[in-house]
Amino acid sequence: MTRVSVSKHRSAAIGALVAAFMASSAHAQIASAPASVDPSAGSDNAGEIVVTGTRIKRPDLTSNSPLTAVSEAEIRYQGATSVESVLNKLPQFTADANENVSNGSDGTSNINLRHLGSNRVLVLINGQRMLPQQAVDTNFVPSSLVQRIDVVTGGASAVYGSDAMSGVVNFVLRDNLDGFRLDAQSSVYQHGNGDDYLHGLADTKGYAQAPSTVIDGAKIDVNGAYGHNFGDGRGNITVYGGFRKTNPVTQDTRDVSACALDPVDDAGSGLTCGGSSNNPWGLFTLLTGPNKGQTLNNTKDGQHTWVPYDSSFLYNYSPTNYFQRSDKRYTAGAFAKYKFADAIEAYGSFMYMNDHTFSQAAPSALFQGTTFTINCDNPYLSSSQATTLCGPAAGTAQTEDTFIGLRLSTPRRDDLRHEDFRYTAGLRGQIAKGFSYDVNYLRSEVRYDETYMNNVDNVKAQNALNVVNVNGTPTCRSVIDGTDPSCLPIDVFAYNAIDPANLPYIFSNSSTKSRNKQTVISGTINGDLGEYGIKSPWSERGVGIALGGEHRRESLVFTADAIAQQNGTNNSDGIITVNEGYGEIEIPILADLPFAKDLTINGGARYSSYHNQQNSTGFSSDFNVWTYKAELSWAPTSDLRLRASYNHAIRAPNITELFGAVGLGNVTATDPCAGSAPTLSLDVCERTGVTAEEYGSIPQCPAGVCVQQYGGNRDVKPEKADTYTVGVILTPRILRNFSLSIDYFHIKIKDYISSIDPSLTISQCATTGDPYYCGLFHRDPRSGVLFGNDGYVVGTTLNTGYLMTSGIDITSNYHFGIGTLGKIDLDLVGSYLAKLVTEPLPGLGSYDCRGLYGYTCGEPSPKWRHQLRTTWEIPGPNKPTVSLAWRYFGSVKLSSLSDQTAFDGLTPSIYNRKIKAYNYFDLATTITFAKKLTLRAGVNNLFDKDPPAIAQGILASFGNGNTYPGVYDPLGRTIFVGATVEF
Repeated sequence: MTRVSVSKHRSAAIGALVAAFMASSAHAQIASAPASVDPSAGSDNAGEIVVTGTRIKRPDLTSNSPLTAVSEAEIRYQGATSVESVLNKLPQFTADANENVSNGSDGTSNINLRHLGSNRVLVLINGQRMLPQQAVDTNFVPSSLVQRIDVVTGGASAVYGSDAMSGVVNFVLRDNLDGFRLDAQSSVYQHGNGDDYLHGLADTKGYAQAPSTVIDGAKIDVNGAYGHNFGDGRGNITVYGGFRKTNPVTQDTRDVSACALDPVDDAGSGLTCGGSSNNPWGLFTLLTGPNKGQTLNNTKDGQHTWVPYDSSFLYNYSPTNYFQRSDKRYTAGAFAKYKFADAIEAYGSFMYMNDHTFSQAAPSALFQGTTFTINCDNPYLSSSQATTLCGPAAGTAQTEDTFIGLRLSTPRRDDLRHEDFRYTAGLRGQIAKGFSYDVNYLRSEVRYDETYMNNVDNVKAQNALNVVNVNGTPTCRSVIDGTDPSCLPIDVFAYNAIDPANLPYIFSNSSTKSRNKQTVISGTINGDLGEYGIKSPWSERGVGIALGGEHRRESLVFTADAIAQQNGTNNSDGIITVNEGYGEIEIPILADLPFAKDLTINGGARYSSYHNQQNSTGFSSDFNVWTYKAELSWAPTSDLRLRASYNHAIRAPNITELFGAVGLGNVTATDPCAGSAPTLSLDVCERTGVTAEEYGSIPQCPAGVCVQQYGGNRDVKPEKADTYTVGVILTPRILRNFSLSIDYFHIKIKDYISSIDPSLTISQCATTGDPYYCGLFHRDPRSGVLFGNDGYVVGTTLNTGYLMTSGIDITSNYHFGIGTLGKIDLDLVGSYLAKLVTEPLPGLGSYDCRGLYGYTCGEPSPKWRHQLRTTWEIPGPNKPTVSLAWRYFGSVKLSSLSDQTAFDGLTPSIYNRKIKAYNYFDLATTITFAKKLTLRAGVNNLFDKDPPAIAQGILASFGNGNTYPGVYDPLGRTIFVGATVEF
């Protein structure tokens, strides 16, 4: 990677700041939103304003917390068919689960605000919770119906309850149509594979190269909606429906992902095409017998012969993996309201989604990590193999244990289906002068069904390996003793020796199901006490209040079939019930005075009583919490407003964190005590459970993947967060149509619910010998390996130390004319990251991931990011526009090269020591005909910039295809065309 100089980094940041002072809220695609029209208000409530982040409604209310609004114009200019892709381009967000993640995906898409995790941002639709918190999926949101997206930074638990630790994202939908609206869009990826270095790596290994040019990954998104006003405007009903289809993209189509990348040496001076030791010829690690510890491989000539294993047998598992999952999504719904009188307006909604996606990974195998028992009189063993395995016992009924790494030919596929329902119903109206009410019922349900296909059933595989000779015919012992009469034997002791007719026997699909449900009953009373003379003597505006209560119940029932349970997945269930009461008050103190155009304070508090229970075990627990906030807004003049806020927020553990069944899963890691020449000494490795006899003969985790034990913990307690924001908003009258907001944020979350990252566990045990970290190793008692069903690193849920992040957000808008050539809109949103600190456990040290990536830090966290959109509005009856967006993502360096002691022991890399700064440019255009038809077209990643190529062992969560999709554009340039018809 090219090293980016400090001066270049500074110039990019300074350039963005300069652009900020050229950047207009009147026409902004992304803006610092002072206020927003209440999406649920009836026509008579049009004068009331509601801001995401507060429940007080009044005509002149502005936000006291940093609030960024993304308009539907921005969504159209991006050609987005998924809302999370829009948000991921904003500098406040980090990519989370998305369509470019395949192996291990649950089919959902999520958003991660402030790099604090998707479980710490509260997601709303029209001001109400979207779906059960543990099952939020932004695929549920039809992008064509989004009017805008409000993003509030910082804790908001006093307003909305649990989960709003990093902030709130509110999707405001178009639910009040009067007419017909049809939107259709199609897009494809186009990429030129021209990386000579990566091509050379594939050539050296004899692997197939990616094609020179590809056009693939087509997406189609069609949505229609119809609305009708009736009852002289007192009522409206709006219905919608949509269909989205995404074609898959496999990793063999891109040079960055055509092979699995590994370091070429211990220093990481370059990359090489690596792969998995689970290979199609067949690998054997002998766990018992006279040659215990040896790793052998079937020869490539198809003979029943073993030779020492070496890297020439590595299997390139990348080509068949999906880089973009196939997907079909159907959405439908309706919104309705009718105003009977000022005191009673009934409203409700129904939303539905059916999403069916497939992930695909490399073919299944008899994977290393599962101990298979081989009988020494197995008729498929050659005499030399039997002697190597069993010694003098060759040809007898004695058995020996071995790992087998034999790759088969059919790709594994994960069939992922989500069916989501969401209903709301409510009453609202005016109950007295200055007072209104809103009572609402919300019900949502997520039905998730997963079927894992083309996977080896290890129980059947063991039966098929336990073979004896019956009258010259190899026969399963389970057929002879009647335990499994359908068993068919397999010959794994030579390349391509398994009878194709027998192979299907060892495969079994596994299925799991989950049912997540949420019920919310809430009521709020809003009051303007100014109508009764309750106000400051120095202000014309009265005191505003909001009082309310909420009952919320979330439940989960998760079931696994026998095959899934055999593979380590268990059933789980749980219920969380909470009853809450809350209040908020807004007090205008000063108005229209010297140095006090406006001075307002706001406060709020919420009391929550939780009850958790698990019916399957009879367990229950209770706790109570308070959350509160205080805010200040001071406008010395009309040109300047200062704002500050403090929020004490909480996040109660969700059902999975409390009651999730303990299981095992793969995680990127390397065991420093494995192999014939371990990188750590015997003394250090003994701390992790290695014996002197095992030292030097422990198998390495295959393909850079070890196993982590995960699961819930019924004793975890709520997280607590303190959030501070201080900001300034400039709207100088001397410079019309200009606004600039600068906000400092500081968020610290204590007792955060998580698990210890395996890489951190390994490095801390290795470098410090701390008994806590070293005690998290559970080595396979037979081989010492950290893989399979008996070897893992413990990583179950617990209350850990703290998370802390701070920085500065900048949002600026400028709209100005250029004479007869039209108008220009400049819209900037940027974020400077000052700190991103994690303390894994209290008192055991912390680390700061600001400007770092990889290993413990995970996805890149640059110091500076921004998006600047420049839109030219061209004069003419058809209102043509041309819009160019500049996305800047700052450089980051590998965490193992940091001088922080927490990263000692992590593997360095010369080649991946740094990812240079990335600049993306997106171009789009629109034109409107007769105010009814709007056409749009665009190209994202205009210059087809390649994503960074990263060794697979460095990638962490949401890494895929040797890069970080969602952070960088992984598939090349996107070309899209679309149309909207309204009449």
